[in-house]
Amino acid sequence: MKTTDLAGNPLSATDDSALAHYARALQEFHCYRGDPVATINAATAIQPDFVMGHVLHAWLHLLGTEPEGLAVARDDAAKAAACAPNRREQAHLDAIAHFAGGRWEAAGRVLEDLAIEWPRDILALQAGHLVDFYRGDSRMLRDRIARALPTWDASLPGYHALLGMHAFGCEETGDYRRAEAQGRRALELEPGDSWAHHAVAHVIEMEGRSADGIAWMRERQPHWAEDNFFAVHNWWHLAMFHLDRDEIDEALALFDGPIHGPRSALMLDLIDASALLCRLQFAGIDVAARWASVADCWRTSARPGLYSFNDLHAMMAWLGAGQDASAGDWMAAQRHLDAAKIGDHAALGTAVGEPLLRAFADLAAGRYEAAIETLRTVRPIAHRFGGSHAQRDLIDLALVEAALRGGRAPLARALINERLARKPDSAINRRLVARLPR
Repeated sequence: MKTTDLAGNPLSATDDSALAHYARALQEFHCYRGDPVATINAATAIQPDFVMGHVLHAWLHLLGTEPEGLAVARDDAAKAAACAPNRREQAHLDAIAHFAGGRWEAAGRVLEDLAIEWPRDILALQAGHLVDFYRGDSRMLRDRIARALPTWDASLPGYHALLGMHAFGCEETGDYRRAEAQGRRALELEPGDSWAHHAVAHVIEMEGRSADGIAWMRERQPHWAEDNFFAVHNWWHLAMFHLDRDEIDEALALFDGPIHGPRSALMLDLIDASALLCRLQFAGIDVAARWASVADCWRTSARPGLYSFNDLHAMMAWLGAGQDASAGDWMAAQRHLDAAKIGDHAALGTAVGEPLLRAFADLAAGRYEAAIETLRTVRPIAHRFGGSHAQRDLIDLALVEAALRGGRAPLARALINERLARKPDSAINRRLVARLPR
């Protein structure tokens, strides 16, 4: 029986074989490969009182933001609590309880303190990193990981994942050179680390290097596109590079193929499907026939109020498919949520989520002045509802679209100039310039 994991973190007494399965499941989670749920299930089958086995199973079900994962995670936490967890393990259970209760800020703080005391707890670091991502806290995306880095080296399992997470945090805080270097170093250690690959893709996206981006994705495709539950998001990045080059047929082929061809009803996959179609629609491409299946998938999966970022992407699908009744019902549901059940999301929905739903509905209905006013108000604080800079760019595009359609040429020109300053070679930005009145 072991009393520490492979990085030296304290464990309740754990069977050697169960611990080996746990280490494998962690590695699968770091790389978003294989089936970490099945692997950790094997660990708890060997040792039913394996506390960290139940903890990892809970995090795997919570961090995908799937509504059905909440009950699973609560059950896992109850099992772990009955197994005499030590202080580190109890901190994980406290964070799980906060996250499952919608108290994501509190969950992030518990994980922060946990990693300060045990900086080699890679699960606490990865769960905290994803909480920071979902909360749009770019500074903590970087600094949560930076604090731990001096205690790590390449001899420790999961070091590549730490570098990949730091790469993404550096990218989201604008340190593109360090981000790319950290991401590439992570991939030298573990070519299958899709989070590190995606961090480098974000750098290339933000710098407008679309040709480099296509080459990056295609050269490394076997490492991120096969046996990988993060593959759809990386396919989305490839589609974004093609879109930025005005290669519409290539972007549509990716939507029809790996992005939405399997009709995945997973939240993370549906976000990418909605986000790509909305950008294509703003580019003047007729995607009306494609919206219906995305809307159908959202209808199967979506639950209002659990995460505003998801809610907005579901709303895009209702509007894109012309399902005004569903869009209206969705907005009504947002106004009648039980704040006690959804924690932080109640205030977030009031400040950011519901106004964005209203703005996109106004844009779709031709109420351009209302859409402009709301988007200009929310845009400075939109990071609070999570996602990356690349994902939230859709809000900026919606504002440009409202200004162009609403005849607000000076505002549209100013907003397009913003975009050109960041990406002067973007073909999509040049499409916007062509729509300005002469």
